[in-house]
Amino acid sequence: MQNKILLLYPPSPVMNREDRCQQPTDNLIVIPPLPPTDLLYMASIAKKASFEPIVKDYSLFNQTLDDFKEDLIKIKPDIVVFNAASTTLKNDMKIVPIIKEVLKNSLVIAKGAHFSFMDVDSLKKFEGLDIVIRGETEETLYDILTHIPFENIKGITYKKDGQIYRNDDRPLLENLDEIPFPARELIDNSLYKRPDTDELQAVIKVSRGCPYHCFFCLATPLNGSKVRTRSPKNIVDEIKECYEKYNIKNFVFWSDIFNYNSKWVQDLCNEIINSKLTITFSANTRADTADIKTVKLMKKAGCKLVSMGVESGSDFMLSKMGKKINTSQIRKTVNIFKKEGIKVYAYYVLGLPFESEETFFETMKFAKSLNTEYVSFYTATALIGTKFYDYVIKNNLGELNFDMPYYYPSVNTHYLSKERVFEMHKIATKSYYARLSYILMMLTKIQSFTELKNYIKAGIRLLFRK
Repeated sequence: MQNKILLLYPPSPVMNREDRCQQPTDNLIVIPPLPPTDLLYMASIAKKASFEPIVKDYSLFNQTLDDFKEDLIKIKPDIVVFNAASTTLKNDMKIVPIIKEVLKNSLVIAKGAHFSFMDVDSLKKFEGLDIVIRGETEETLYDILTHIPFENIKGITYKKDGQIYRNDDRPLLENLDEIPFPARELIDNSLYKRPDTDELQAVIKVSRGCPYHCFFCLATPLNGSKVRTRSPKNIVDEIKECYEKYNIKNFVFWSDIFNYNSKWVQDLCNEIINSKLTITFSANTRADTADIKTVKLMKKAGCKLVSMGVESGSDFMLSKMGKKINTSQIRKTVNIFKKEGIKVYAYYVLGLPFESEETFFETMKFAKSLNTEYVSFYTATALIGTKFYDYVIKNNLGELNFDMPYYYPSVNTHYLSKERVFEMHKIATKSYYARLSYILMMLTKIQSFTELKNYIKAGIRLLFRK
């Protein structure tokens, strides 16, 4: 009989828990729940190590700790691995004593960005926790499952005989093609859909790493400054598997920075085109790394939307964030995508320490002038491990609040209270989406009744949210 491993998201608020991105979906208007791709990667690793993996997302349907306990009794896993986020840590960790109560001998392992920085502290604080994985999980989990002695496994911090031991960091994986495809057969893929058309959608992780190390971002601390890409053929092979096995034709290409290397993007797009597969995909982009040739090829390969970290309409704020970009470059890049008919989803961050009334209104004015199809005005969240977090501690900007990350600010700015930043966030979102010119623009882009219905639902959520 195979040993069992349970891989899960705890009964907590629905979040996209992809390490650098610890954002809830309930309070953000156009962010859909994404499949637990990190768990599915680990499930494939578990199968390789001859374990039987079970994947559960307890957050998706507001499942409870009682539901979790019932599953533990039924499944009787030998190992439990869960993803915990800094923003929901207290709630996530409620599962640990339950595991030890039901299955005293189960090995309890936590992963997530939080543990790359707060590993020893977490093991001290949460008694039933046995191991935390720091950094990339795939090779580390394989070593654990194949019974490598803990003291020889890089990238873990663990308890043994009442003592805590912190092993050396594991080097970042250079060849991402070595990672097996996610075990998508272990979840109900029909639960994860495009927010506009309700079509099935999968996440494909195409690269890791970012050289820019922005003030508020975890990408570089977690995944390194070198951009490591999968080969175009490997990515298209995964697309084919999704297409043929699961009838999934819509994809989010997940990366820290998708279009850093234009030749790689062009090679990937050509590989998709040559595959003869009719798909759609979205990807993220920096606002200074898009060129017309590459954007045209992205469009031809099926790109329908790009998400862009605009962050601010103030060049002063962009400089303080370390974005290494200015508003002129942003406007130029947005116009390139618009000209080719690719929708733009612009992200903004309000409430970083240097934010003032003046910079806020600069951002509002700039966002409306860009007039992108979608926007999210995030409130600044000082995630542990970022330069922002270190700055908050050093400059005493108030007690950190993670109750509603990206929706309610985590700290004050030098000039504004958290309450004022929250007001600004609501003003920015409603004033952007409530413009008649914006509504008319979006009506001209709707291609089906389903899209119309979903836009109306999003509008109602916006109108009535607190």
